[in-house]
Amino acid sequence: MDEFHFVRHGQTADNQRGVRCGGDRDVPLTDFGIAQARRAAERFAVSGAGCRLVVAGPLQRTRVTGALFAQALGVPLLEREWLRERKLGHWNGLPIDLTRPWFAAGDTPPGGESEERFATRVLDGIADLGGLLAERPLLVGSKGVGRILLHRLAGQPAMELGNGEVVGFTRNADPADGAGRWACTRQPVQDDTKPIDA
Repeated sequence: MDEFHFVRHGQTADNQRGVRCGGDRDVPLTDFGIAQARRAAERFAVSGAGCRLVVAGPLQRTRVTGALFAQALGVPLLEREWLRERKLGHWNGLPIDLTRPWFAAGDTPPGGESEERFATRVLDGIADLGGLLAERPLLVGSKGVGRILLHRLAGQPAMELGNGEVVGFTRNADPADGAGRWACTRQPVQDDTKPIDA
């Protein structure tokens, strides 16, 4: 059975301020974000998920979060470009509340990446995991990557992930129930502080 987990990186200053931060903006974790990711990693390590590989996006917020999970799990860390957050161009640094209607309308940010191109990149990356799925990998990315996985891969459009939150994905192997479809479940490893929704 194909399985993987996904974790959203720890808090950044842009998350704390409630502004957009795309894959063309490489910001670090806050001190709180580092501690948040470390606690999530420690909880995930004792969860029994059986993860033998961590795969992180190339931005420092995902690389550092990935390194903390790999260290807690005692497993290798790989980096993959397809896990980079959506490029938001001129929407970077704008308040989330201002840009939310533009996202809902499917608009493309000036100087940024379209939703369809972004979704194709992420879903192609999942398809290309191939034999790595045998390692039950943990993928580390940003909110937008998690959104594509939840909404398009698993058909859960109402779900969003907070910083440091983990979700598991399992591919349905029963043709009668829709072989090839993915189910997702939230993992009980979320930080015990309220997640920042940014």
